[in-house]
Amino acid sequence: MPADRHPNKAIRAAIEYASANGWRVQKSGPRAHVWGQLFCPETSREGCIIRVFSTPRSAENHANQIRRQVDRCPHPNP
Repeated sequence: MPADRHPNKAIRAAIEYASANGWRVQKSGPRAHVWGQLFCPETSREGCIIRVFSTPRSAENHANQIRRQVDRCPHPNP
């Protein structure tokens, strides 16, 4: 598995869903608590940010939360 992919397949699918909807993925450093962040298409300060955790308590719930936040983002996909 490449180092830039999330180890959990449910969360990986949610990250791919966000990318398909115009969100940008930024992976954190090797010592960070979060795996990375997702940034919505809005590039100003009002843009949405989702933090993706490395080892959430429930990976399926975390993946569902990511999808929900992507769907609820008020900024249009360019």
